[in-house]
Amino acid sequence: MDAAALLDATHAPMVLIGSDERIAAANSAAEAVFGPGIQGQHYITALRHPVLLDCIEGAIGTQQPRSTRFPARDSVRDTTYIATAAPIAGQAGVLLFLEDVSHIEEASQMRRDFVANVSHELRSPLTALLGFIETLRGPARDDREAQDRFLEIMGREAERMNRLIQDLLSLSQVEAEERRPPTGQVDVTSLVTSASEALEPQAQERGVELGISGADSPLHVRGSPDQLAQIFTNLIENAVKYGGDSATVEISALDHDPELQGPAVRVTVEDNGDGIDQLHIPRLTERFYRVDTHRSREMGGTGLGLAIVKHILNRHRGRLRISSEPGKGSRFTVILPHQGS
Repeated sequence: MDAAALLDATHAPMVLIGSDERIAAANSAAEAVFGPGIQGQHYITALRHPVLLDCIEGAIGTQQPRSTRFPARDSVRDTTYIATAAPIAGQAGVLLFLEDVSHIEEASQMRRDFVANVSHELRSPLTALLGFIETLRGPARDDREAQDRFLEIMGREAERMNRLIQDLLSLSQVEAEERRPPTGQVDVTSLVTSASEALEPQAQERGVELGISGADSPLHVRGSPDQLAQIFTNLIENAVKYGGDSATVEISALDHDPELQGPAVRVTVEDNGDGIDQLHIPRLTERFYRVDTHRSREMGGTGLGLAIVKHILNRHRGRLRISSEPGKGSRFTVILPHQGS
């Protein structure tokens, strides 16, 4: 059997080095990494990368497999491979095999970033609390006015940590259930109305008018009532918080969506606030991503709300559409497939 045809049977980059230390065969995946026309070249000339050359030389010299981490880059992204050079039993040759572990590296980096972000979010309120406690034990021990002021701030910082922990727990639960589609039947109209009514006092306090349209009859989807209620509460609360004082928030529910080929329920939450620059929109559902970090923290935001929304919608096979323009408000649209779709 032709060696090149055999190597082409796998999608992983593979290079066969013969007894003369030249490339005897390379599959198309390997040529995508090292360049076309490497067959027949000496492996040092064809492969070039020092860590690969050391790995191959070690395998040839010891007649034992050797592995190394090999970073590469194509026209799209950085890629990380685990390269293994293994002598071929009974023959004077070496097979070089590259295993793409980029997804593992990316997952590890995401975990490191997540831990760093959580640590940062908790460090600020903890530092404030420790500072106020020290002050109350010392200079402000007998200052009643200062005590009341500091205790109020400490209460806000403690509530901020509590919100963060609750959102982290919620995110963890949603991610754990993401691959298990819900089986219950839910009336979206009822959930949207309840979320709006629950947030009415907060809206009145800020002078925001909430308006609902299209919620006259039940709209059923397959879903978790608690999780879908969390979506609508999050989106309406964000509109109230960031839509600006004396603003208007319009909530609409429709029994169809032109973007989907099947029947769907479409819920839109729209405000007439400051809007969001297009630069930020693709990243809004990332964990801890904020357009305005200081303002978000002042409003009690944890930076996890839209990430939770995204994962809940993934579980419900739904979609989130965000459109906004600076100075013209923002529109968040939730699209959910119909019961039985």
